[in-house]
Amino acid sequence: MPVFSVAGDVDPFLHVSMKQGETIYCESDAMVMMETALDLKGKMTGGLGGAIMRRFANGESFFQQHIEAVRGSGDCLLSPTLPGAIDVVDVGARQYLLNDGAFVAATSGTEMKVRTQSLGNALFAQSGGFFVMETAGTGQVVVSGFGSMFQLDVEPGKDVVIDNSHVVCWDNSLKYEISVTTGGGASGGGIGGFLGNIVNSVTSGEGIVLRFSGSGKVFICSRNRDAFLKWTASGKAS
Repeated sequence: MPVFSVAGDVDPFLHVSMKQGETIYCESDAMVMMETALDLKGKMTGGLGGAIMRRFANGESFFQQHIEAVRGSGDCLLSPTLPGAIDVVDVGARQYLLNDGAFVAATSGTEMKVRTQSLGNALFAQSGGFFVMETAGTGQVVVSGFGSMFQLDVEPGKDVVIDNSHVVCWDNSLKYEISVTTGGGASGGGIGGFLGNIVNSVTSGEGIVLRFSGSGKVFICSRNRDAFLKWTASGKAS
């Protein structure tokens, strides 16, 4: 199996060592450097239907890069779109759901599938709507987060609430609910239901949050991508 390792401390590369005949796939434009023993091809993994579903679910491009060691062993360097940490996740006994933009690369024994969300979660989802990306198969999947990353263990009876923009991926055995408020009761001066949640979200400064329960891991990142993009677009960065 190809060997993934993280190279560098700040804005690291993903270093991949491959033996002849081995293949990985990665997000479009992830490849930075590769040795001449390797070949790179753009493929619409899962056909047109699968590519369209991934586009809706996670904002990925239609074509993924497939890198194969065809002329002997070789190495390559990959990088995510946004600066931040990289983590190599083992899948097989555990599978994970991925947030928007988290996917970097994976070994060929894995697959990125599309999972249908509940109606309530779909209404609050930022890009995927009714769909979210889920790993399948056995191997390794590489994810990235904006800023530093941390693995959080969720335990039964100890639910956690995390801002959606800080969630990278999570164990598919976890139960999760998406909302615009961390509170459970009426808000906004006695206004309950959906409108109350919206009012509470605005007045508290919260965005979309995910509430996790059960037993499993959640990978989170320190920076809010959406807030950063809004800050740079506002001109305050200059």
